[in-house]
Amino acid sequence: MVSYKELGLVNTREMFKKAIDGGYAIPAFNFNNMEQMQAIISACVEASSPVILQVSSGARKYANQTLLRYMAQGAVEYAKELGKNIPICLHLDHGNSFELCKSCIDMGFSSVMIDGSHLPYDENVALTKQVVDYAHQFDVTVEGELGVLAGVEDEVSAEHHTYTRPEEVVDFVSKTGVDSLAISIGTSHGANKFKPEQCTRNAEGILVPPPLRFDILAEIEKQLPGFPIVLHGSSSVPQEYVKIINTHGGALKDAVGIPEEQLRQAAKSAVCKINIDSDGRLAMTAAVRKVFVDNPAEFDPRKYLGPARDELKKLYMHKCENVLGSAGKA
Repeated sequence: MVSYKELGLVNTREMFKKAIDGGYAIPAFNFNNMEQMQAIISACVEASSPVILQVSSGARKYANQTLLRYMAQGAVEYAKELGKNIPICLHLDHGNSFELCKSCIDMGFSSVMIDGSHLPYDENVALTKQVVDYAHQFDVTVEGELGVLAGVEDEVSAEHHTYTRPEEVVDFVSKTGVDSLAISIGTSHGANKFKPEQCTRNAEGILVPPPLRFDILAEIEKQLPGFPIVLHGSSSVPQEYVKIINTHGGALKDAVGIPEEQLRQAAKSAVCKINIDSDGRLAMTAAVRKVFVDNPAEFDPRKYLGPARDELKKLYMHKCENVLGSAGKA
């Protein structure tokens, strides 16, 4: 058993309280490797933003759980080396079983998500409560989910979305004891969040998705005043990255995301954690593809992963400063 406190990490409790009071959201950036972690930490130190390092089940298998633990510890020390001891949380994204959540807690995670949203309501409650009961023994915070997000990202996949039912949230939170609640109001996973027929085209011919259901969010806030709300699937899919990828040998078709002004609006509410994964993947892929096309003789990984890391840092600083409002809040 390794306590996250020994690694210098924090849980989300204080982070979320400050975010709700301050009208901003904490960035939850997914990572699988060293370059992603370097980009996240250097961006958040420079922006002076608290941050949630997010690890999916697939990322944990890819990177190795022991290495991840030391990478998270390294992230804390790296931030100090860069000049700022920002609050850093290590969070399991979309845990799908009690066993996985327990393993992460035992290995030094400071926060876990148990996603029982695909289960019948009573089973979701029972599974979420089981994780909460274990996690709270070690002061680890737990995120639950009500409603289903469509789309595909990593090991999470659903054909259709189901909006969160505001009438269920009080019962769910009181029965499970969760510390935060992920809801479904129209965001979705992956780079292809919406089919073209669901969107309209603006004057530049760019696909514009249907707006988020802020009416559902407002009703949930009314039911759970001051309670931390989480948005998954909140990448904006910057079209400049899509263009770079597609003009450098890629084949991303109809990739469209959530407009950043809608995320900024959400961040001013009780939404205090916003998950961003696909945008980071796009930024890295765009930078790598550009190097491969512009310098086809290049074979030093540092020469293409370095630019990818730099592009990622630029993206994450933009998210903290202009979208989530978390810059200067560390």
